[in-house]
Amino acid sequence: MIRVEIIANRSVEENILDALSKGGVGKFYTKIPSVLGVGSAGPRMGDAVWPEENFSLVIWCEEEEAYGIKHAINIVKEKFPGEGIKIFGIT
Repeated sequence: MIRVEIIANRSVEENILDALSKGGVGKFYTKIPSVLGVGSAGPRMGDAVWPEENFSLVIWCEEEEAYGIKHAINIVKEKFPGEGIKIFGIT
């Protein structure tokens, strides 16, 4: 089993969920609706200075499904290159 974590701007949440659905992957996940922090795309603090927020999905799956998830996320990243979409896999 692999733990896949996706962290992205909330503005692309629907796009990510649609891409996973179309790819037939990531059907079962845990969603953390508000994630704050600083990454390579800049601060996401949900305050007056840095108003944007991220969200996170945590998915436990087999390796084959993890590759499908990565492919779906890459499609969204191509459409929205400046949104700081990240995907991590932990075995």
